[in-house]
Amino acid sequence: DESRARDQGARCMNCALPFCHQGCPLGNLIPDWNDLVYRGRWQEALAALHATNNFPEFTGRICPAPCEASCVLSINDDPVTIEYIEKEIVDRGFSEGWIKPEPPDTRTGKSVAVVGSGPAGLAAAQQLNRAGHRVTVFERNEVIGGLLSLGIPDFKLEKSVVNRRLDVMELEGVEFRTNTDVGVDIKVADLRKDFDAICLTGGSTVARRLGVPGEEMQGVHLAMDYLTQQNRINRGEGVSDADRISAEGKRVVILGGGDTGADCLGTAHRQGAEVVYQ
Repeated sequence: DESRARDQGARCMNCALPFCHQGCPLGNLIPDWNDLVYRGRWQEALAALHATNNFPEFTGRICPAPCEASCVLSINDDPVTIEYIEKEIVDRGFSEGWIKPEPPDTRTGKSVAVVGSGPAGLAAAQQLNRAGHRVTVFERNEVIGGLLSLGIPDFKLEKSVVNRRLDVMELEGVEFRTNTDVGVDIKVADLRKDFDAICLTGGSTVARRLGVPGEEMQGVHLAMDYLTQQNRINRGEGVSDADRISAEGKRVVILGGGDTGADCLGTAHRQGAEVVYQ
């Protein structure tokens, strides 16, 4: 409830030198919006949060929170629950109707093609559009969001959260084109001709191979193949039995203990794996 968030915001004020700024790659104004939450000034907290972060509803759910690891209070106590407060602020912003489309007052007459619709592409598109340029986002897959939509499992990031923000961006004037692989379906020369600038925001879905004998054998799968297939199934798409990757009733080994490994672990459990070793 709100009192717990305000209690955590109050704990933040026990710090004399906020190293959370150094830990956050975005440079979020963490003590500022923590204090505003403590004072019950939620709409101002939302403005401070959005000042450095385009999509706090994503980072508030899936960021590994290096800010909390950098929290001074964690020296001898639990850190402030920074990521939780971030999520609470932005979710309240949506529920209260404070987050609404912000189309630019004037247009510059310039157009920009953004290649890739992951978090980097979406952030660039939002910034460029609000600056007054006409922005078109090109995505090679069938859904906008990149790894937000196809890589990260639903149990970690519900796709309704992604679509909620995409709806706002469309109302602001951003155009999205799916199933368009730049360099294959559309030539770069055509983009240069049709747009004043091109912004490249492609991610990397190319795995780092182990380079060991047997990695090409049946039953050895790459995380991205495994996770994206399950996300497509969750979206209602069909997959043939020959292509289906399922851990149901199987003994599973996961190589890697980071976020991607954790996503595979949760997916394997939900598919009904007999046992999982990570």
